[in-house]
Amino acid sequence: MSGAVEPFVVAVPDEVLTDLRERLARTRWPADVGNADWRYGANRAYLEELVSYWLAEYDWRAVERRMNEYEHFRTTIDDVPIHFIHERGKGPNPMPLVLTHGWPWSFWDYEQIIRPLTDPAASGGDPADAFDIVVPSLPGFGFSVPLQRTGINFHRTAGLWDVLMRERLGYETYAAQGGDWGQLVTSELGHRYADHLIGIHLSLSLPLDFFEAALPAEEDYAPEERHWYHHSRARMAHATSHIAVQSTDPQNLAYAMHDSPAGLLAWLVDRRRWWSDCGGDVESVFTKEDLITLTMLYWVGESFVTSARFYWEARNDLWKAESTATPVVKAPTGIAVFPQELLVMPTAWMEDYYDLRRLSYMKAGGHFAPAEQPAAIVDDVREFFRPLRSAR
Repeated sequence: MSGAVEPFVVAVPDEVLTDLRERLARTRWPADVGNADWRYGANRAYLEELVSYWLAEYDWRAVERRMNEYEHFRTTIDDVPIHFIHERGKGPNPMPLVLTHGWPWSFWDYEQIIRPLTDPAASGGDPADAFDIVVPSLPGFGFSVPLQRTGINFHRTAGLWDVLMRERLGYETYAAQGGDWGQLVTSELGHRYADHLIGIHLSLSLPLDFFEAALPAEEDYAPEERHWYHHSRARMAHATSHIAVQSTDPQNLAYAMHDSPAGLLAWLVDRRRWWSDCGGDVESVFTKEDLITLTMLYWVGESFVTSARFYWEARNDLWKAESTATPVVKAPTGIAVFPQELLVMPTAWMEDYYDLRRLSYMKAGGHFAPAEQPAAIVDDVREFFRPLRSAR
């Protein structure tokens, strides 16, 4: 596949699904005393309910058919297999836009925004706002497998994306959007490849040296936004355990997750519950099908191990700036702040760090913005990029 872009069809072998069912049916459940409020981690009673649904009602083949309604492709860049959706826009001059997910996300978290962005007229929008949408799976995630080399982290992924967009897909310039790891990949595009970028849109703002930078202190926030400091401290209390393990000794965790689909489900669902804007009721935001599909995308490609190593590779090959020029992220930037995001940086920091053109505070939503609040993301992306279209 080196150098080629080839069509790809999502088609998991029957034997993988049979093995999965057998493992689920043999789940050995641990004791779970005093954990009705999930204080110790994922609640056993709810997980048993999810596993029962997975076995009795969940239909992976139906999900596959929905996935295959989109145009999927694969290519290999620097010995890294890359899976991506590529949907052409319906409008007079669609803008190419690469959407990058995070962990524990997948490319499918963008499913609800692909059609509105490619074909705005179909939902009452202006065809002039159309985008060509590219949604890759991060290296070692989803169907960007098997990743059989080391050293691939978020800043190296930005280089892969630039090759994908410019050399493999033929876009001279392009736009980018992302959250979580996708925010760091997108910010690196805006730092190192700014001449190729029309602009970037983020649903989270973190410094590119996140793994060695100190988080802002209370006095770094303006008086009227000090609540974001206290909010971030409280939210980040539930957002550090995976970083500690996955950036230190991810292989140990991978043996368990690779062997137990119920264990993998627990690790992922606990974060969907704590990090989303669900008030403790995860199904107020994500359906059971959503939660199982997310887990399936880590299971069927055997990708948990390489997705976890993405943290190790970032911590052990720290990001280095291309130059000392400011702002650090030179591409025009729009940021959407969601009220239940894990970390909200001070406005003054965002204004210094990015070429900030738009800062939006959303009414609802958490860490998984495209999946939680797709209409809000669509509207903000359209608004941000609209004035940049004339500069193409």
